[in-house]
Amino acid sequence: MSDASRPAPRRWLGLALIATAQFIVIMDTSIIGVALPDIQADLGFTPESLSWVFNAYVIAFGGLLLLGGRLSDVFGARRMFATGWATLLVGSILAGAADGVALELAGRVVQGAGSALIAPAALTLLMTLFGGTAELPKAFAVYGAAAPIGGTAGVFLGGVLTEYASWPWVFYVTVPIAAIVLALTPLALPRVAGARARIDLAGAVTATLGLAAVVYGVVRAPEAGWGSTEVLVALGAGVVLLLAFFAIQARRRTPLLRLGILREPQLGAANLAQVLLGAAWVPMWFFLNLYLQQVLGAGAFAAGAALLPMTGLIVVGMIVLAPRLQARFGTKAMVVSGFALLAAGLGWLALVRPDGSYVVDVLGPSLVAALGMALAFVPSLGTAIGAAPMAETGVASGLVNTSYQIGSAVGLAALTAVSAAVTAGATDVASLTDGYSAAFVGAGIIAVLGLIAAAAMLAGRARSAAGSTPAEAESVPA
Repeated sequence: MSDASRPAPRRWLGLALIATAQFIVIMDTSIIGVALPDIQADLGFTPESLSWVFNAYVIAFGGLLLLGGRLSDVFGARRMFATGWATLLVGSILAGAADGVALELAGRVVQGAGSALIAPAALTLLMTLFGGTAELPKAFAVYGAAAPIGGTAGVFLGGVLTEYASWPWVFYVTVPIAAIVLALTPLALPRVAGARARIDLAGAVTATLGLAAVVYGVVRAPEAGWGSTEVLVALGAGVVLLLAFFAIQARRRTPLLRLGILREPQLGAANLAQVLLGAAWVPMWFFLNLYLQQVLGAGAFAAGAALLPMTGLIVVGMIVLAPRLQARFGTKAMVVSGFALLAAGLGWLALVRPDGSYVVDVLGPSLVAALGMALAFVPSLGTAIGAAPMAETGVASGLVNTSYQIGSAVGLAALTAVSAAVTAGATDVASLTDGYSAAFVGAGIIAVLGLIAAAAMLAGRARSAAGSTPAEAESVPA
């Protein structure tokens, strides 16, 4: 075996750092939920502005992901991975030490910017460590499983830290983790040479502001109304800026996003699958949490515990089942089957009752949906990364992360509006249940659309990120 093809000796430690990145990026979106009332009381947020503790992070993260991917390609993935962690560390300190609204939101924006640098670089490093080996599907599975673990851990940690310490610790908990990752990064992760190309600043500005404006519009819509001037101006400005971005890319010699990459049909199909997975899964998780707490009466900690079986099945599904089934049946069959199971689970959840129980109304359907998510996520993620040339894996990583985040934001905003329309302001248990049921129906429809799109657009046996079909990948020497 040549040195060039020999697996990196510390690749599993490297994978642990990469999975930790995915864990923290997702955890930082969920850990603040329980702490919000205390943050509001201490810092003087109004009820209307409190949601921006969450939205500031999401907008910065979603808006900067594409730029983060390009910076990873130009300056090197390991360098941007470390830069992202350092930025996240600073943002966490700012958010935890904040004594007012402005500093709190600034800290959350810095956290989001750090995560936008980390996420694309992490996937590029994963490809560098495991690309071309039979271990790649397992590596993708570990990376994918870190997301639901981070979401559930965020609920647990948020409740424990807020109750037994204080709300700043929901931000400070990231600081020691970031310090450990930064210390281990030079030891476990390979140096990836950058392309040393010029940065397309005009493209970066229009893409970032355009995505940020779209995300701002969709997260504001449930509160301000889809027809409000604020939302229409934000969405309109976002569309104009994104059109300007594509026009700039068509003229640039070294664009932020080479438009030719979008003509790769499997990349487009896999990114669409990620959009629809985010749009179905994140609202399901959000409304399931609300049903457990506001209808079944579970506390925040108990609601997190109720989601553990679902999280456990996702971990097993992504790490154990998905790689083996993908090797046997191929990507298309996996993604289609995954969407079908996700739709079935969501349809079952739509039957929730005001006087329901955890075992009857939540456990069974959540496990079916979780299995579907596990089967669809890993193959579509691998296809989205593997369809791009190696020199553009950072951009492809930023693109697929952006797809999932934008899908999550749009899906959650739209289904929040659906739920609010059904409840019509009522807060009794029956009305709330009707609203959550409507949201589950909407998420199920999105999953069905994902099934149709995957069946129509994915290749019969799509190639994996290793550059071979899963079956072929099994024969690559480790």
